[in-house]
Amino acid sequence: MNMTSPHKTKQKVGIIGVGLIGRAWANVFARAGWEVAFWDENAEALEGAPALVRDSLYELAEPGLVKDPEASSASVRAGISLDDAVKGADFIQENAPERIDIKLTLFKRLDELAAPHTILASSASALVASRFTEELPGRARCVIGHPVNPPHVIPVVEICGAPWTDPDVLARTKVIYDSIGQKTVEVKKEIDGFILNRMQAVLLAEAFRLVGEGYVSAADLDKTIKDELGRRWSFMGPMETIELNAPCGIADYCDR
Repeated sequence: MNMTSPHKTKQKVGIIGVGLIGRAWANVFARAGWEVAFWDENAEALEGAPALVRDSLYELAEPGLVKDPEASSASVRAGISLDDAVKGADFIQENAPERIDIKLTLFKRLDELAAPHTILASSASALVASRFTEELPGRARCVIGHPVNPPHVIPVVEICGAPWTDPDVLARTKVIYDSIGQKTVEVKKEIDGFILNRMQAVLLAEAFRLVGEGYVSAADLDKTIKDELGRRWSFMGPMETIELNAPCGIADYCDR
């Protein structure tokens, strides 16, 4: 499959859906120098989105996270239609509600409208791509790009293809996200909820049990995370932690 895009001086992203995640993605792409075009079926939300993104760019400029908020804001606009937002885009970031019927309908339209080289990425946080891309002629260019909310502040994004996603699409998606300042995590095969949500779900389930059964107060449980595990995990993940916490590494830790 030839996935080479035509040469352009400035890359364009189509942001489909202008809720919190869509607007945050617009912030990320705009501050990285991309042209950003929005679309949302809610006309009122669509009209107000560029101003909200502009405000967020100026807010992040204060701590130095955005170099030129004026120039970044100037590259963001509301599309007059879905076709307008998609036309000429090198990358599509879809942020519609987490409903399979909506994803099926929207990705069918995106596959019809987008140029052959354009990657179609979904911000889905639980639904895997195979559930809404299987019947598409262009299913090989569809991928999950699941961000952590909000992606303009927390940079991790999980990349997960369907069984039929072209490996070149996965590689190009990683390059794009890395180039705009995100931290990519490769999900090697489909699993509902991906990695972060599943890890968080386990921690939350135990937190509810410990508080609900009276072992600890909610406030003190929060202290355990934010003042201990949170501080450790902010620079060293759990696998690295146990590797360094026993003389002979992970195997030794597990034996002990």
